[in-house]
Amino acid sequence: MYATRVRLQSLLVGFKGCVQQLRLAKYSNATQHSESIKIQKALVVSKLSHYEFEMIRYNELDKDELETRIRKRGTDFEKMMYYHNLHKSFELNVVQQLEGLGIEVKVVNRPDYSEDLIEWADIVMPTGGDGTFLFAASRVRNQDKMVVGFNSDPNRSEGHLCLPKKFSSNIKAAIVNLQQGRFKWLMRSRIRTTVFGQTGCKLNPHHLHEVKECDALKYTTVEEGGTVLPYLALNEVFIGETLSARVSHLGMWLNGSDQQTNLKSSGICISTGTGSTSWNLSINRLPVQSVSELLRLLDIDATEGPESLATVLAKMYNNNLIFHPEDKRMCYTIRDQISAGVWPQPKGIKSRGFIRELKVKSNCLDACLVIDGGVSFDFNDGTLAILQIQPEDALRTVIMDD
Repeated sequence: MYATRVRLQSLLVGFKGCVQQLRLAKYSNATQHSESIKIQKALVVSKLSHYEFEMIRYNELDKDELETRIRKRGTDFEKMMYYHNLHKSFELNVVQQLEGLGIEVKVVNRPDYSEDLIEWADIVMPTGGDGTFLFAASRVRNQDKMVVGFNSDPNRSEGHLCLPKKFSSNIKAAIVNLQQGRFKWLMRSRIRTTVFGQTGCKLNPHHLHEVKECDALKYTTVEEGGTVLPYLALNEVFIGETLSARVSHLGMWLNGSDQQTNLKSSGICISTGTGSTSWNLSINRLPVQSVSELLRLLDIDATEGPESLATVLAKMYNNNLIFHPEDKRMCYTIRDQISAGVWPQPKGIKSRGFIRELKVKSNCLDACLVIDGGVSFDFNDGTLAILQIQPEDALRTVIMDD
């Protein structure tokens, strides 16, 4: 027991150095770019503010009626309008900086975002946070098309997918860096989903923000009779019952294996390296409290302070859950897997692991397949999906030093 305690305490010594190395290595595989690039046309993808969402939701109301309805239900209307105006002012600044550098600009909101506009632009520039970035990226299929995001509210939003926060207050510097090649390419892997057993209206997407695209979606049919969904997942794909309290009954095949595993759970989350810092991390994160309780079982007097052994071990474990955005693997997580009695069938599947390919079959009543938390497809009994990462599906983004 003493040796265990000494070994654990020794981890404290080198931990800070290890964390710093992890930070430095985070994008070490990104490709250096030193040549200037020509940006003549920029498509600015506008953030859907809370106020705009309410306008779409209650489009039969005029502005005064909408304000009355919002106030009546108890929502802070002044706060809503403050952040709406903040985002729109930031967006206007981005447009002015681009135009000041001689770049033609078009601004598009969610309902009007189309493949024709994406094709028109040299660069797609979402202005908002990670949600806006994910939405903008979801329709970009051309690997040569740059997607570069600005965080419009760095005080409240982390914006992991956007440029570093300092560029939110120095937009021109970021654009000049792009023009002069002072950045690194980062080709983020994305998940392609092919669905079997769903046809016609069953393949129509359900938009979780109640906003529909303006143009028809383009589906691709594969030889085996499946349909490739028109969205690529940059963060993750979730498969499970729509009602979270209902058990999800699914079958799984890993990496092309013939071995089927039947399981009951709260659904499956399949993440990319980009998404490994998002929902994947939240699902699998080890709390300091749990580590502290484990240490006490080893007769170690553990605390939960910021410099405690429990905190150090939790950070090490949680950092290890993150993998590189260009990694060609996916990480699956079975949420709340039932591991009692006869489940899973057969025994032995791990609740989390890396995979190159995943096949999932639904035995659910009212299930969904959700891409990047923004668009959902029906995934009911008998439907089968194959999830893969293909090199040609990677998203072209950039890294700038912060």
